[in-house]
Amino acid sequence: MHPMLNIAVRAARNAGDLIQRSSQNIEKLTIDQKGRNDYASEVDRMAEQEIIKHIRASFPDHGVLAEESGEHKGNDYVWIIDPLDGTTNFLHGFPQYAVSIALKHKNKLELAVIYDPCRDELFTAERGGGAMLNNRKIRVAKHNSMRGALIGTGFPFKTMENIEPYLAMFRSVSADSAGIRRAGAAALDVAYVACGRLDAYWEIGVKEWDIAAGVLLVQEAGGVVTDFSFNDKYLQSGNIIAGNPRMHQLMYHAIEPHVPANLK
Repeated sequence: MHPMLNIAVRAARNAGDLIQRSSQNIEKLTIDQKGRNDYASEVDRMAEQEIIKHIRASFPDHGVLAEESGEHKGNDYVWIIDPLDGTTNFLHGFPQYAVSIALKHKNKLELAVIYDPCRDELFTAERGGGAMLNNRKIRVAKHNSMRGALIGTGFPFKTMENIEPYLAMFRSVSADSAGIRRAGAAALDVAYVACGRLDAYWEIGVKEWDIAAGVLLVQEAGGVVTDFSFNDKYLQSGNIIAGNPRMHQLMYHAIEPHVPANLK
């Protein structure tokens, strides 16, 4: 395993342990509302500090982009951190949340770690080295039709600005698929595409730290990721479609007629 990936794995596991210990006392946590339907707890901040501490100990010159503390300038390496993706789930005791860590070098994703502490599942990827789940190689699903496909998504719950185009996309995708799942943790949704549990995934307006690690996982597992214009600006726009090559194409054609100009 790449030395930098080893450090990211240790940081993610330590953060996950902290999160799980805190899950026993959720009612005692301090919770802040950052915006509409957007919450952060002291656990988010403690987990983020734990991750950054581990990274800084080995790579003090690296930059950091973290959900809670923002951007910390550094050199050409940037760690992208979501210390607790699925905070609302965590605060309700709903066991679908994860730690997500990615590393970019000169704007190219190089390493990815997503750790689900509830299931002790560790997803990892290295550019050119494939994707793994608990040290076993993973690949995207082979499903090649909307009929019978299981699709992941996330609702635009923080703002209603894009609810109408989203609902039109939802109707289009659900017309032939076996079902659509909205579990509330984008990092795990994309990881599930990488390991074949979901055949495809789409969402509007997610943040870079939500999906950066998952994007590399999907790509290294043989999948395709684009924005709604079939380009690679998903980390900037937050609009994402992921799946195996055929499912990605089918998803794009189902969604594209309902994409307004502001989402292209």
